[in-house]
Amino acid sequence: MLRHLWPSPLSLFGILVAVACRAPLRRRDHTLEACGGGLPRFLPRIGFGMRPAAITLGHVILAVDHATLDQWRAHERVHVAQAERWGPLFPLAYAMASAAAWGRGDDPYLGNYFERAAQQSQPNG
Repeated sequence: MLRHLWPSPLSLFGILVAVACRAPLRRRDHTLEACGGGLPRFLPRIGFGMRPAAITLGHVILAVDHATLDQWRAHERVHVAQAERWGPLFPLAYAMASAAAWGRGDDPYLGNYFERAAQQSQPNG
C-alpha cells in the first residue's frame, strides 16, 4: 500500500495531465497508461531540449501513441519502481542526477543514474 501512497502526488499529477490532454487512461498491471489525445503535442514541449515520446509520473505512464507505449513500457516501468522508492522526491532526485551527470561532463539524460538503470531494461540497452 505504501508503494502506491508515497508516489501518489506524482500519480495524481500524471492523471491530471492525461485528463487535460484528453488521453484515455487504462489500467495495466499496477500502472495507469495513457496515450494519444493531446499528448503528442504536449510531451515534446516538456523535454528541456529533448523531445520525450513517453514519461512516467508516479504510477502513470504517458506516451504519444500505442506503439511508443509498447516500445518504452519496460523502460518506463523502471521509472515507476524508482518513483515508488523516492516518492514525491523523485523529480528532485532525477534533476540532481542530471546535474551530476552534466558536472561529470556526461550527457544530462544518458548519464543520469535513473536513466541508465531504465535503459538496461530495453532490449538493446
